[in-house]
Amino acid sequence: MEERLAKLGFAQKDAAVLADHFLAAESRGKRGHGLTRVDWLESLPDLDPAARPAKIVAVPGFERWDGGGALGYLTLAAICEAQLADPPERTRIVVGANCFPTGMLGYWVRKLANGGLVAALTATSPPRLGHPEGGPPLAGTNPLAIGIPSSDGLPIVADVSMGRVTYGEVLAGEAAEEELVPFGGEHAHKAFALAVGLQLFVDSLTGGGYGAVLIVARPEADPVPGLRARAGGVRLPGDS
Repeated sequence: MEERLAKLGFAQKDAAVLADHFLAAESRGKRGHGLTRVDWLESLPDLDPAARPAKIVAVPGFERWDGGGALGYLTLAAICEAQLADPPERTRIVVGANCFPTGMLGYWVRKLANGGLVAALTATSPPRLGHPEGGPPLAGTNPLAIGIPSSDGLPIVADVSMGRVTYGEVLAGEAAEEELVPFGGEHAHKAFALAVGLQLFVDSLTGGGYGAVLIVARPEADPVPGLRARAGGVRLPGDS
């Protein structure tokens, strides 16, 4: 796979980042974010493998990054690497403008949680979800991922899309486009409300275009082991 990515013009480090993400998605059964994305990248007419994300604002508690034409995967990789290298004193909001596609968001918060940081991440995509009662698409599938570190080395990672299916599942042939609706059946208005709320949350901070917003913090407690003990062996979010 890295050879295919190298043929597209990606540097060795970038190809390795992309390959690791796609293989991690495959290992978790998320084929829509896995190897099918290499085929998708090969089909893009305006792919710029040499583009690099840049941190353009850095003040206490806040950073703003611009993808600069780089894939969202590589923008989030740079953002996560920077947070682990220089964690916030307490909490930091990181805005990633021009950041798309961002892939399996749980992958990124897991990296941060494994590094000892609490993280919540959301990202936007082309509008694909309409109101459950009908009308035009108004929001992306807008996933929300939360990572909580644990002293036992087994972080909790919750990663949920607001769509009944993801666009990746459509690309992978696992779903049809007409299935791109808010999840929840008769309660789909709840997922629609979350999708719209996350859409506007990100849009208001990025200033337009597809983007991502990360909240990262140092934990002040270690609640995961106690939750696992109470769960009595029940599979928790993010477990293999």
